Amino acid sequence: MKLNYKRTILIGLAFMSISVFWQVYDTMVPLVLKQSFHMGDTVSGIIMAMDNILALFLLPIFGNLSDKTNTLLGKRTPFIIVGTALAVIFMLMLPIADRMLNLTFFIVALFLTLISMGTYRSPAVALMPNLTPKPLRSKANAIINLMGAVGGIISLLMIKFLVPAGERPDYFPLFLGAAIVMVVCVVVMVLTVPEKKLAAAIGVENEDEPTDTTAESAGKMPKDVFRSLILILCAVSLWFMAYNAVTSAFSKYTQVYLGMEGTGFADCLLIATVAAIITYIPAGTLASKIGRRKTILLGICLMITSFACAMLFTSWSPVLIILFALTGMGWASINVNSYPMVVEMSRGSNIGKYTGYYYTFSMSAQVLTPILSGALLEHVGYWTLFPYAVLFMVLALCVMFFVRHGDSKPTTPKSKLEMLDVDD
Repeated sequence: MKLNYKRTILIGLAFMSISVFWQVYDTMVPLVLKQSFHMGDTVSGIIMAMDNILALFLLPIFGNLSDKTNTLLGKRTPFIIVGTALAVIFMLMLPIADRMLNLTFFIVALFLTLISMGTYRSPAVALMPNLTPKPLRSKANAIINLMGAVGGIISLLMIKFLVPAGERPDYFPLFLGAAIVMVVCVVVMVLTVPEKKLAAAIGVENEDEPTDTTAESAGKMPKDVFRSLILILCAVSLWFMAYNAVTSAFSKYTQVYLGMEGTGFADCLLIATVAAIITYIPAGTLASKIGRRKTILLGICLMITSFACAMLFTSWSPVLIILFALTGMGWASINVNSYPMVVEMSRGSNIGKYTGYYYTFSMSAQVLTPILSGALLEHVGYWTLFPYAVLFMVLALCVMFFVRHGDSKPTTPKSKLEMLDVDD
């Protein structure tokens, strides 16, 4: 059994379009709220948590709904097309509202944009396991995350070159550039990935019988497997509590605490993204050798190390670039393997539902962490950001030690000739 890398890259274009938006959203919206509308960190954190509050409801609903959808384009593709189109329309209203200094317009446009993104995020992510056999999903997820990281780099480069200097720059060129990239990604994916035809040919949808003891059988999951499912979902929440706090506040942290000016913070985030890109495929390969759980534990340790060292700095230092490279490597090792561990316990016909579980726990963490970390930043001090991240990564490490299921078992080749088949 071998992974079709070209097809997986094309599938990953949907996730790439999502990443382009979220990098712009996480990086620029906090600055708009602070600079244009003069909001405090706590209120800003509440607004930044709005996408995650909506996601708590939208992602499980639309993930499950896409499981039950059957169109000429397949289960997931219709949601991807409609969701992207609506998101692009509404996101272009954000810089217009910022230019007008109209907070009501901005919040309404943001609300509609986030709803649009929520309608297709789970279907887009579920597309990969729907078209990939279970043993190959860590490697495939490495490619998907690689595509997402490329989207993040594109956004960071656009931020660097399309956002002019000044106290209140015009963000419309940035959002327009992001919208164009999103549309191009989805159009190419739709034209090159015939979901319905591929799903029928690969037969993943018919994987209702378990391939190993981690899978759901006859509609009832064994207690030990269920325990592992809950534990890894809790771990997902914990490491997102840590990571999202850093990414959502780092642009402000560099300016207020480290004394940086302009968009220099994008360099650190860019280095972390490049490091993640370099790490994605090796992390997927490593997981096939030592297991997904051990690879995740290594990633958590890397992030604890980088965050613990970063909290020692009170001004900008080039060492921070190295630390963010470690952060990117650790995050890649976690992301490549955590989602496949969750859907490993699903059946082919309910991948969307388990994708919803994954996002329910990750988004619930991201609802709380901008508010909690924002309150600490505002009322205690910006020095709390990295200690906060270290605490939750340590808790995630402790929880992952007790996870016992979710690693795939290698599939025996059907013939000796297949063992020699190493080409894509």
